Amino acid sequence: MKKLIAYFLTTIICYYGHAQSVMDSAIISVIPQPVSVSTQNGYYLLTPQAAGISADKNAADVADFLSCLLHHNYGYFLSGQSGKAFSSSVNTKAGIELKINKIENTTIGDEGYTLKVTPEKIILSANKPKGLFYGIQTLMQLLPPKDNSDEHTQRIQFKIPCVDITDYPRFGYRGMMLDVSRHFFSKEFIKKYIDEMAKYKFNVFHWHLTDDQGWRIEIKGLPELTKVGAWRVPRTGKWDTFQMPQSGEEATDGGYYTQADIQEIVKYAKQRYIDVLPEIDVPAHSLALIASYPDLSCTQQQYDVSPQYVPDSIDDVLCVANDSTWLILDKIFTQVAQLFPYKYIHTGGDEANRKFWMKDPKDIALMQKEGIATPAELQSYFEKKLEKLIVSKGKRMIGWDEILEGGLAPEATVMSWRGMKGGIEAAKMGHEVIMTPIMETYLSRKQGDASVEPFGPGLLRLSTCYQFEPVPEGVNPKFILGGQASTWTEKIPNYRHLEYMTWPRAMAIAEVVWSPKSTRNWNNFAHRVEQQFKYLDADSVKYSQSMYDPITTAVKGADDSMKIKITTEMPGLTLYYTFDGTDPDNFYPEYKGVPLDIPKGASEIRVIAYKDGRVISRQMNHSLEELRKSLKTK
Repeated sequence: MKKLIAYFLTTIICYYGHAQSVMDSAIISVIPQPVSVSTQNGYYLLTPQAAGISADKNAADVADFLSCLLHHNYGYFLSGQSGKAFSSSVNTKAGIELKINKIENTTIGDEGYTLKVTPEKIILSANKPKGLFYGIQTLMQLLPPKDNSDEHTQRIQFKIPCVDITDYPRFGYRGMMLDVSRHFFSKEFIKKYIDEMAKYKFNVFHWHLTDDQGWRIEIKGLPELTKVGAWRVPRTGKWDTFQMPQSGEEATDGGYYTQADIQEIVKYAKQRYIDVLPEIDVPAHSLALIASYPDLSCTQQQYDVSPQYVPDSIDDVLCVANDSTWLILDKIFTQVAQLFPYKYIHTGGDEANRKFWMKDPKDIALMQKEGIATPAELQSYFEKKLEKLIVSKGKRMIGWDEILEGGLAPEATVMSWRGMKGGIEAAKMGHEVIMTPIMETYLSRKQGDASVEPFGPGLLRLSTCYQFEPVPEGVNPKFILGGQASTWTEKIPNYRHLEYMTWPRAMAIAEVVWSPKSTRNWNNFAHRVEQQFKYLDADSVKYSQSMYDPITTAVKGADDSMKIKITTEMPGLTLYYTFDGTDPDNFYPEYKGVPLDIPKGASEIRVIAYKDGRVISRQMNHSLEELRKSLKTK
């Protein structure tokens, strides 16, 4: 109890944003950063005996959600929180009031809120219940993290500083994508993932349900999809070294979601104001579909579901001219449209191995009939026909930026992943765009030095995520729906590692797509991330601390000799190093910011970071020869 109170009393709210806001000397720990914050003297004392929660009937669900959070985290049972049995009008005597504005506040829109904490009460107001929900996420970050070691948390009282917050999102689309084809994650894990998304005000869960490595959604009338397509031979180790299926080997690795599972998850997400965007990846990345129904490919061969990347010799692309392709796609998307109430369906469209089309008599005949000159134009024909199918189901189509090649479907939304170029092109054509460029938002990439990080493609540091800007220069912002963090799971085999790869980098994306661009400040954000680590610890969420690790690089000196430069993402760290092969600590030489000369005979440098007199980073050991090679390639 004392530890919680001590932590809370040291948390002082401040705002690093608009000049007119009150500035304090400490840092607000809320992520994403609110639009406007000002503080006053005093605090509201939250106790188990507080006057309770009051909400009108339109806010009852949100009030119930808040009461459950307070009970789960602190053991509180506030008065007036019996499920939906909240008063039909606001009780001015309640300690916490949730109010739907009778006169619309045009500044905050549908997802914004105002939060006012006075010594007498907490008043949370919004135009819509979803705004109240996002205000609750902010309120919970003004409280300390739960203390799982204290059996009497219901006796704890907390001082919530008096604060006045106005907040609303920059973008309407704030997404996180999870690939469950490469590795399957259970229904319970998907719910936990959605819970973590909600805390940081994400509002779209992009669910990548199908790919070459597994079909994860039950489709009535197509039983082979889950009997065959959902399973592959088991493999353990490094993803891109797996052996392909052997004759007679049983496919036991995988799983799928029943339609009942999906309905349950969609409902769960809706309660947290998160829309679920399903992705059925076609015409390529369709090996699990083709393994289930071989006549859908140009080769019409019987393939196995792949345990890794598909060799170039295997046809994982649907035959465009095959009538069976369109009969099955119609059945699939009819049921997908019924299962997912969100207005969009993602249809993939990326990385099609089009060479098989050029060897297929039916596809060649179709190209001649329609005057199609190139394979890219044939895919464009596929995408346009698919869009008509999607629209007939009452939905709108989203595709990866490859759908631009050969001509874009008339109403398609483009999800730009190969950098920003595709998104820029689509926006200039008047199409809606969601930005998720690989170099800034792909959380499957390593987040720190390869010598200490788990395997993964490329590098994406936390600070790079924070630099992501969804609206490129020269593009009309009205066409940019928002941005997304995307996580491909080829090299993420379990949920704990998924958490490690997600946090805290997803916090950076959350702030980019919610908070005003003008308030972005890396040092401020980095310190708030530190505070968030305590909440993740309390919830047993695994996360990376690579932001503390020293970054060692080779640079050229004035005399063309190689020198060593050491930096960190996190400000305020002290760095110690050695060239003699021993492990440094705070009794070794301190790096002072000036590139280091290399002693004669040295073969490596070892570096460690300290904060407040304690080790905070992992030790980085680097071969000077490897650093020299990296300098030559620059």
